[in-house]
Amino acid sequence: MTNFTNSVLYTGVTNDLVRRVYEHKNKLIKGFTSKYNIIKLVYYEEGEGAYGAISREKQIKAGSRKKKIELINSINPEWKDLWEDIQNE
Repeated sequence: MTNFTNSVLYTGVTNDLVRRVYEHKNKLIKGFTSKYNIIKLVYYEEGEGAYGAISREKQIKAGSRKKKIELINSINPEWKDLWEDIQNE
């Protein structure tokens, strides 16, 4: 996820993506995402269970900002908010 200007990147893991993005968009959870106005879903992956998802999250977080940008650009070069897409799944 990112903010309106795409200047801050946030990586997280959840078992309910729609609920979690809603919480971030509406600033229902205090912390990093509310402080930096993280409101735009620009990339997501579906994992193979909790351990696989957590492992992948750590892998992404350990990467450079450049790698994260490349990952986002690989599926969403316009950095459009994917919120509408996931609500209808």
